[in-house]
Amino acid sequence: MGEQPSGRASSSDKRNKSTPGESAVRKPAVRQPGASRPAAPHTTAPTPAEKSPVKTSAGKKAAVNETPEQPAAAKKAVAKKSTAKKATAKKAVAKKTAAAAGQAPARTTAAKKTAAKKTAATQAPAKKTPARKPESRVAMVRRARRINRELAELYPYAHPELDFTNPFELLVATVLSAQTTDLRVNQTTPRLFAVCPTPEDMAAMDPERLEELIRPTGFFRAKAKSLLGLSAALRDRFGGEVPGRLEDLVTLPGVGRKTANVVLGNAFGVPGITVDTHFGRLARRFGWTTAEDAEKVEADVAGIFPKSEWTMLSHRVVFHGRRVCHSRKPACGACAIAPLCPAYGEGETDPEKAKKLLKYELGGQPGQRLKPPADYPGQPAPPMAPPAAAS
Repeated sequence: MGEQPSGRASSSDKRNKSTPGESAVRKPAVRQPGASRPAAPHTTAPTPAEKSPVKTSAGKKAAVNETPEQPAAAKKAVAKKSTAKKATAKKAVAKKTAAAAGQAPARTTAAKKTAAKKTAATQAPAKKTPARKPESRVAMVRRARRINRELAELYPYAHPELDFTNPFELLVATVLSAQTTDLRVNQTTPRLFAVCPTPEDMAAMDPERLEELIRPTGFFRAKAKSLLGLSAALRDRFGGEVPGRLEDLVTLPGVGRKTANVVLGNAFGVPGITVDTHFGRLARRFGWTTAEDAEKVEADVAGIFPKSEWTMLSHRVVFHGRRVCHSRKPACGACAIAPLCPAYGEGETDPEKAKKLLKYELGGQPGQRLKPPADYPGQPAPPMAPPAAAS
């Protein structure tokens, strides 16, 4: 075929020819209705080498600079750097720990000792008091009567610790013994009985004068009122004599069941149980009763012992309570009836220390009576010191 004229351009040349700027902005071709869709340009699938490499957490930074020719060398370099950083961090932590330990070794040692003590205290087993076996009524009565026999051997000289020569003096001394010691009463009554030896004399006394005489015993106004009242009652109702019956004694001003039992048992030979603070405390420690009320204690103890023992039992128990079985610190280690006592261990159990707690004749000290019985092994109590002269 011949050549086409040079003046006319072919349609393919026109499509390839573009003006400046036309390559930057190309208008989309508008497809005419009924025209077929142009075929998609032919593309070539990328090769595996052209795909981007998968980045792992251990080697993200290395993957950026890694070249296909040196993948192994880059991984080794990253691993070395990571190992070096970890070693440096461990050294820094070790230095800080050593510095802190060097600055406060004493505090750390003290803290360890304190923690060790707390641990030992927590882990140490608590000391348990061995539980006593339940005691039957029969066993308790047998033990109680054995205690009475032991006390009788320990205190064969037990007696009322108030000085008196007749029932009236014993009645007055017992009323004065409330809220004070028998020693203080025994030091006070000689002057009192020298002024008013009978109920008639006392009933006729001036109240202020009577108060002054009994002032050392404490609560002297209330006690003076009781003494004046009972003296007048003895004079008017009983012919100036102290009655020998409980029912009559308790009708006198200031006289209760305890005072009446003291008078009946020691002045008239009528058995009675005297429940004072010492007797009640020991009766509960011995397991004879759990009651706090004096009359209930008296009833419980009366059901354990024969009536013939009541008066001397009272003296023996009171003696033991004043000399050995004290209220706050019993001398358990020096107690002759410790094997029979359920309360053993409430006080001092060391024999040498307990021996120092003994009082009166057991502790080498004077007793409470200025005129004790002949068989009393201790020393008489000293009389009251005369009042100091006014300067």
